Amino acid sequence: MLGIYEITLESLRQRFRVLRDKTASSVPVGRLYTDVYHTVIVAPATSNTVAKCAYGFSDTLPTNMFAQAGKLGIPGIVFACDTEPVVVTQAPHGWVTLRPRRIELDNVERLRAIDHARVVASVDELEQALTLRLHELSLSWITSSS
Repeated sequence: MLGIYEITLESLRQRFRVLRDKTASSVPVGRLYTDVYHTVIVAPATSNTVAKCAYGFSDTLPTNMFAQAGKLGIPGIVFACDTEPVVVTQAPHGWVTLRPRRIELDNVERLRAIDHARVVASVDELEQALTLRLHELSLSWITSSS
């Protein structure tokens, strides 16, 4: 997904701690039990991922992390793609206008109602939510990775 938007892992590592896992989701999920994570971020979250999270499915790494984090009281921030009746979004070959169906919008609302979950609808909202979360924890942005 990153490659489609010409984003490299290295550019993300300049601002975030990035973990990349090619194994089953049990390894990163297991870290939730050792206080490694204070927040789980699912970004971007497709309508499929939002629906799975909203209904408690945990069959992929993002949905499993979200579900287990919630069970532990670890906040989750979900950058949902289909949040408004009309969404203008950047696709690999240009901008497109989408009209999410009622079911996608309902799933976003269902997700908003889940304990320890916060749904954001833009990159700016995601950054604001992360900044607020860091402030709550008396932490600041990490500007380089180790």
